[in-house]
Amino acid sequence: MAEEVFANGVVMREPGGGPATWAMNSLFEHLVGADETGGMLGISLVTQPPGVATPLHLHSRESEAFYVLEGRLSYQAGDDLHELHPGCFIHLPIGVPHAFRIRGDQPARLLAISTPGGLMGLYDEVGIPAAARRLPGPDGQSPEVEIPKWVDVSARYGMTVIGPPIPE
Repeated sequence: MAEEVFANGVVMREPGGGPATWAMNSLFEHLVGADETGGMLGISLVTQPPGVATPLHLHSRESEAFYVLEGRLSYQAGDDLHELHPGCFIHLPIGVPHAFRIRGDQPARLLAISTPGGLMGLYDEVGIPAAARRLPGPDGQSPEVEIPKWVDVSARYGMTVIGPPIPE
């Protein structure tokens, strides 16, 4: 059995058991979502290819935390730039401007946590259901299709873009 949600609120998922989304040329595998935690928590396993970067942005509703399982990334949090590698953890309180860029020539795998848990709905809304548990290829969404969706729905999720991505 890949997934079970119990009457007492317990959620148990085996590998590959939760829903998955392709967004940002990345794979988001949902381990637990807001709809399963009374809105309190969202956790996803995120795989992102080298070069993926977000613009500098902030969240007005959620704090985020990331634990790096594989790969390297540069993470700007406020005025500080952090170089993260496997085993590193970063917590971003609500309202802290942040951005990241995946470095090196290997994908990064991150455990992504948001509290409260609604933020992962943004990726589901701008992305598409993953056809497989891998990074998207030609069967994914082009940036020309996805970026306008981000512009349309980000404010509804309390996300504000305030600057450019971290340079390459």
